[in-house]
Amino acid sequence: MNCLYRATVRPDPDGGFLVTFSDVPEAVTHGKTRAEALASAGEALGLALRGIVADGGRLPEARAIEGVPVSPAAQDVIKLAVIAAFQEAAITKTELARRLGRTETEARRILDPDHGTKLPLLQQALEAMGKRLVISLMDAP
Repeated sequence: MNCLYRATVRPDPDGGFLVTFSDVPEAVTHGKTRAEALASAGEALGLALRGIVADGGRLPEARAIEGVPVSPAAQDVIKLAVIAAFQEAAITKTELARRLGRTETEARRILDPDHGTKLPLLQQALEAMGKRLVISLMDAP
């Protein structure tokens, strides 16, 4: 799973800079400066992606090759990875709960994109679905 999307940054006719994502049209933000606009781009992208999965959709594929690379906050990426793994596994929330040794209510919270879940539990959920979390670093734009 890849949550690194390319952003287009251009002058906003109303002043400042506008940031959009061709692969995630729901993610739009702006800032007074280019740096400010890019700083808010990760948050806008995370909100849009969480909204897509909250509505039952799948994460859009990152296809754009032009633009500035932007990723949501790490916590959002990991939560989205768990949800994507759950969708791919095609199991029920009850089955996920069983694999984790937890209640179905806890499994629902793990899969709620807006519910804060601690990293160890997210990693455990990924492992229960045959996935492993791998973290990489890149230079900031």
